Amino acid sequence: MFNTKFDIVTIGSATRDVFLKSADFELRKHADSPTGVEQCFFLGSKIEIKEMVFSTGGGGTNAAVTFARQGLKTANIGVVGRDFNGRAILEELKKEGIETKLFQIHNDDFTAYSVILVHSSGERTILSYKGEGQHFGVEKIPFDKIKTEWFFLNSLGGNYNMLEEAFSYAEKNKIKIAMNPGGKELGHGIEKLRDFFGKTDILIMNKEEAAGLMTGGSADLRQFCPGILVISDGPNGVVAKDKEGKVYQAGVPDSPVVERTGAGDAFSSGFISEYIRSGDMAKAIQFGTANASSVVTKFGAKAGILKRGDWGPWPLVEVRNN
Repeated sequence: MFNTKFDIVTIGSATRDVFLKSADFELRKHADSPTGVEQCFFLGSKIEIKEMVFSTGGGGTNAAVTFARQGLKTANIGVVGRDFNGRAILEELKKEGIETKLFQIHNDDFTAYSVILVHSSGERTILSYKGEGQHFGVEKIPFDKIKTEWFFLNSLGGNYNMLEEAFSYAEKNKIKIAMNPGGKELGHGIEKLRDFFGKTDILIMNKEEAAGLMTGGSADLRQFCPGILVISDGPNGVVAKDKEGKVYQAGVPDSPVVERTGAGDAFSSGFISEYIRSGDMAKAIQFGTANASSVVTKFGAKAGILKRGDWGPWPLVEVRNN
């Protein structure tokens, strides 16, 4: 693969997921809950599961599937264990035409695993076991042999050295960077991330993440991001700023929701793939929205990802320029 020039190389998390849906999962409002609502079931009870679906997830693999289905030559770098779940993740990626030779296979733990409890409303609670995801080693990535136009950086387990190495290599080799940082990356704080943001071509995060990052200061996140900045707000839509500072806003179309896992990954990777193809902000927002709208109609983060030329039934969202 080292003689291959890729359109994009994704670096991020890889997980095995199981989705459990039951009518006995209750939602209760609770003032002490961070979201205001809790998903509950009786301690000591036996709960009947109506639906069970196995899938694969993780921001790195989810994004890679979108890029590959959109016709971009894609490689994915992550870490799995030497177990059945790790093999399932790699086999699925290979079937999508994604290069996996740079995946790290670690022997000390099990592949990362998530149990996702799905409520009938489509909202869910995720029980996350990081497993081998904790052993994602920057020293095992042969950056000097990677040839690509773009890097996409997702959840790196808070590995600051990996951010430094990826940005350093990208700068030396004129590789563009798109980033949708995970919670542990954002946990480093704006002062440690501002230099990375200043070198990022496309930065995507949700409204809560952006607000949390800027807590305690009056600065606007946009001042640290000369590139494209996209802030998503779930069912309320998206606000984006282009390189010239023009601001775009869009809502989301009405669509059925089975469950929302992977919607953020689908929007991010859909936006990036269309922007790489056309350089058109409005089309990028529209395709990202369509990809996310399709993903939430199925269990799992990958089943609903759109293929090239298949916009699906989703109408074009109106994109307004401010």
